Amino acid sequence: MSLPGAVESAHFGKRDFRVGNRIFMSLPEAGRAVVKFTPDQQRLFLETEPGVCAAVPGGWGLKGWTSVYFADAEEDIIDHVMETAWRNVAPKP
Repeated sequence: MSLPGAVESAHFGKRDFRVGNRIFMSLPEAGRAVVKFTPDQQRLFLETEPGVCAAVPGGWGLKGWTSVYFADAEEDIIDHVMETAWRNVAPKP
């Protein structure tokens, strides 16, 4: 992963990616990632990428956590999703 400060780790036995011990993306199963968005970012991605993004059920989804399905996603969308989630936890300059 080429995002500055990003490291691979694990959370409850699932791969995740962090910056400064803050998770911005996890890979709970093949073909799906879960990313940390703000609720406003989540609404935008749900509107613009309905076949790719879906809110995580329950309280985590209300906080902005969003499932991203790789099968229907173009590479530039995945890059944008990951960078957006990374920016949400990366230290501000």
